[in-house]
Amino acid sequence: MSRLLIKHARVIDPSQRLDEGLDVLVVDGRIARLAERIEERGAEVIDAAGLMATPGFIDVHTHLREPGFEYKETIASGAAAALAGGFTAVCCMPNTQPVNDSAAVTEFIRKRAEEAGAARVYPIGAISKGQAGEELSEMGEMVRAGAVAVSDDGRPVRHAYLMRRALEYSLLFGIPVVDHCEDPTLVAGGVMHEGAVSTRLGLRGIPAAAEEVVVARDVILAGLTGARLHLAHLSTRQSLEWVRRAKSQGLAVSCEVTPHHLALTDTAVLESSYDTNFKMNPPLRSAEHVAALLEGVLDGTVDCLATDHAPHHADEKALEFDLAPFGVVGLETAVPVTYDLFVRQHKLPLTRFVALWSTNPARLFSLPGGTLKVGSVADMTLLDSEARLPVNPDKFLSKSRNTPFAGRRLRGWPVATILGGKVVWRRERR
Repeated sequence: MSRLLIKHARVIDPSQRLDEGLDVLVVDGRIARLAERIEERGAEVIDAAGLMATPGFIDVHTHLREPGFEYKETIASGAAAALAGGFTAVCCMPNTQPVNDSAAVTEFIRKRAEEAGAARVYPIGAISKGQAGEELSEMGEMVRAGAVAVSDDGRPVRHAYLMRRALEYSLLFGIPVVDHCEDPTLVAGGVMHEGAVSTRLGLRGIPAAAEEVVVARDVILAGLTGARLHLAHLSTRQSLEWVRRAKSQGLAVSCEVTPHHLALTDTAVLESSYDTNFKMNPPLRSAEHVAALLEGVLDGTVDCLATDHAPHHADEKALEFDLAPFGVVGLETAVPVTYDLFVRQHKLPLTRFVALWSTNPARLFSLPGGTLKVGSVADMTLLDSEARLPVNPDKFLSKSRNTPFAGRRLRGWPVATILGGKVVWRRERR
């Protein structure tokens, strides 16, 4: 019988409305007891004085690239990066090669994740076969093989009829449809947010409307079907207003926002002199949109945070801004970026912060975790709120280094990740 005893922690568990100094006893991989003082002979002891102990963080939006693009990332390297970022579980998107549109690919991803023995990996299957947007994939087979949601992320579902059928079909399996909201005819080859900065730089812009018209369409379809719709990487003010409208009508609509869309504006492209590590999709938006997203997190409209971890090889990102691929990595920087932004700068209560990264993602995607209730699986994250460290891409466990936060000094770093009652990653405390 294995025992782990975490002493003197500040335990923060939104599922129990808990923010209290406690000891936590883990027995055989499950939470056995929480109390002010616990003594347990034979237990491995972690002195967590000065640290926060939370339910394990969950990232519902990552790109692990395998199969097909292992030179960018593998399931093993991505899952290891997740642990180093304080994440005990991630959901991986289906835009691989081949696309995860079948039980065979879903099973392959699960097997690779088990072999890696790092963070838990939950596959998300494709909405359409080959993500071509023409024919629904075998949703039921993928769910039986372990898929927890469906999405054509990386590509929009162009046809409203196919999106309607996907939403209706998802009701049979009780899973959310994760929506990449983008109208390609409005994107029209754009590479950054359309506005004053894009005009000054001479770069083709992507208007906010390119996202908003699809958000509006699919919120309406969610109302028509009654299905669960989750809006990925939401980035504009009007998109957020559609979420508010949907929630006011009692629709099962949720949304996520990424750290980079909250912490950066389109001026970063100008200030960095066309650095392609600031090129992502959706693009970094103007200050008015960022302010609206921040308010959406603070007022509870935004359900969860997600990284949209999108690794690319250095040679790809070394191309001209117009030619370089969209996307940035985020697993190893997301927690301190958002802790610094919301807890330190905007005074967001810690229980709300933890809910955005743990309790809410578990609820939205029906995943194990998100709680430290007695009897639950002991997936935990230990955070040091005072550690102030620089972002050093050279030390990433991810195979890729394309971060927009290199060199930033941030507070709120994970110092240990616990999976099933075992300490699977540690950071040296300073």
